[in-house]
Amino acid sequence: VYILNRYFGILGEAVDEAGGHLDKFIGDGAMALFGIETNIEEASRQALYAARLIAEKLVTLNEALQGDLELPLRVGIGIHAAPAIVGEMGYGRANSVTAIGDTVNTASRLEKITKDFGAQLIVSRNVADHAGIDLSGALDHDVPVRGRSTAISVYVVEDARSLPLEDPALSGNHMT
Repeated sequence: VYILNRYFGILGEAVDEAGGHLDKFIGDGAMALFGIETNIEEASRQALYAARLIAEKLVTLNEALQGDLELPLRVGIGIHAAPAIVGEMGYGRANSVTAIGDTVNTASRLEKITKDFGAQLIVSRNVADHAGIDLSGALDHDVPVRGRSTAISVYVVEDARSLPLEDPALSGNHMT
């Protein structure tokens, strides 16, 4: 529980710092939303920046926990951007802003594919294009995604710390 809470802490900090909304924790993972109060271009940059922050913070956490863990903690991140159904859902105290739909399912499935590639991050071409980021150094691949009739074009990023990004709040409109 101690280790999971430290891990969840870095996820939440990264999402907050990048301007996103931490939706929920699911097992040992999390779902974050970007673009609730901004356009898709800024949301894409924010999501990519959050991925980089998570990777950076994970290194620090692993250093702090190296005496407590046999193997370092790893992370897999899937990012996709498209329209989604967003709103307050749930009941009582379990009511919160969340998203549902194909976009959420696709991002989740991209996260699962990170294991197949041994990568920290799988990002759809749609996100990279909207963010204005050059990922030509990353593996460009079309991957089949369960529940979709056609493959989706993605970039496979082995280490999200390598993303050529600045804080979206400081960098203006485009990142290279």
